[in-house]
Amino acid sequence: MMMRQTGVFASSANLTVMCNAAFKAARGLIRDFGEVENLQVSRKGPGDFVSSADKKAEQVIYKELKKARSNNGFLMEESEEEKSDSGFRFIIDPLDGTTNFLHGIPHFAISIALEKNGEVIAGVIFDPIKDEMFIAEKGFGAYCNDRRIRVSGRKDITQTLLATGIPFAMHSKKEMETFQRSINVMMPKVAGIRRFGAASLDLAYVAAGRYDAYWESALQPWDVAAGLLIVKEAGGYVTDLQGGDKVLEKGTILASNSKLHGGLLKELKPLYAKE
Repeated sequence: MMMRQTGVFASSANLTVMCNAAFKAARGLIRDFGEVENLQVSRKGPGDFVSSADKKAEQVIYKELKKARSNNGFLMEESEEEKSDSGFRFIIDPLDGTTNFLHGIPHFAISIALEKNGEVIAGVIFDPIKDEMFIAEKGFGAYCNDRRIRVSGRKDITQTLLATGIPFAMHSKKEMETFQRSINVMMPKVAGIRRFGAASLDLAYVAAGRYDAYWESALQPWDVAAGLLIVKEAGGYVTDLQGGDKVLEKGTILASNSKLHGGLLKELKPLYAKE
């Protein structure tokens, strides 16, 4: 699997390092996905599985990034946070969509973000099955493979296709009830709602105009750090579900184009007021 040599990648040393790490980890994920029935799997909670593939991919990414950026901090799903005084931190989800992966569903991704002094400045989301690499660097736009991507231009909510995440066994009864209310509110207003099981790809698809918007709560920083920048650089608008900029801290997100965001937030904000 060769990294595409484009002007976008070549213009950024950070993106080159991040893309290389994602490609290297993807080779192992593809092999393991081909033998998914033989994976040794451990549970870390109902509905939240960790596979040997997940752990191996994280170590590959960590080693590649550490070799290139030894002074950076690391926040990773499967390991203790590694802090640094440099101001730079990688936020890594080595296998977003683990449950899909373990059930043989080909919809999962590697997500890597680079943060500088608390702000995400570069993001990479790689879907190894579809061979789609979504990238963005602050101020330079968003791309899928060699193509510049933009959020959709729809403004009529009745024509929109939305994405979300559905709470599962590890979530609280309150979170489930809040989600059900949000579906009851949004479903009659839109053309459709999808739940594909990988937050990073939900955000990538908003950036590419495939979805018009995405919302979810009870998220971790590695779920959305890369995607939120990619949406912004694709011309989209991203806030937490109270309309603020604390997505990584609060663990809630609404991403859409600027035409839809205000109306969607008006519907969702009261439902998630205490999330």
